[in-house]
Amino acid sequence: MMELTESFQQIINEVGVMTFWEAIAVVLAIAYLALAMRTNIWCWAAAFASTAIYTVLFWKVSLLMESLLNIYYMAMAVYGYWLWMQQPKDGKEHHINDAGSPIISWSLNTHVLLITFTAVISIIVGYVMANFTQASFPYLDSATTCFAVMTTYLVAKKVLENWFYWVVINTLSIYLYFQKGLMLTTALFVMYVVMALVGYFMWRKAWLAEDQSRSSVTTAMRNA
Repeated sequence: MMELTESFQQIINEVGVMTFWEAIAVVLAIAYLALAMRTNIWCWAAAFASTAIYTVLFWKVSLLMESLLNIYYMAMAVYGYWLWMQQPKDGKEHHINDAGSPIISWSLNTHVLLITFTAVISIIVGYVMANFTQASFPYLDSATTCFAVMTTYLVAKKVLENWFYWVVINTLSIYLYFQKGLMLTTALFVMYVVMALVGYFMWRKAWLAEDQSRSSVTTAMRNA
């Protein structure tokens, strides 16, 4: 009976510690997305800290691909910070934060190729995880991970359509995290879906302003 009580108390303590760190990761993750929506470069610092915590948390609940994904996120946070620090060569673009690379849009054909390629990779990874590891929800875990890897690169490149990918990825992640009892993270991803939609319209407004600015410069040069 004493051993059972001690084991139960240990579980309570571990859950408490896990919830504490999860709460910190959630706050930092919200800060990342809020700053990213405004194309504020400090979003990458918040992303780095949040993903470092999530790397450990996801490993503890056997979401192995999610844990590896967050190691990738940490690297992309460094890359994203560096990329956003780069100034346009001609200095003529208008930006939502008056600095860094401009927002761009990719064609539908490019996105179809990206989706097809990423889907094939996620199926292959899911098969490996299902047959050679103890990963939970291997195919869903692999799909959200592979598409998140690709979409994070789109964020770093400031591709407008990245927000559509996040809406789908985050919606699937809600189920994944709920099943693993990560309630704070589940609530975070519900918020993420809404914020991703808002983020799209904020970026689209900035992209249209940039496009109008480029058109004005081109017209002025032609009339000069």
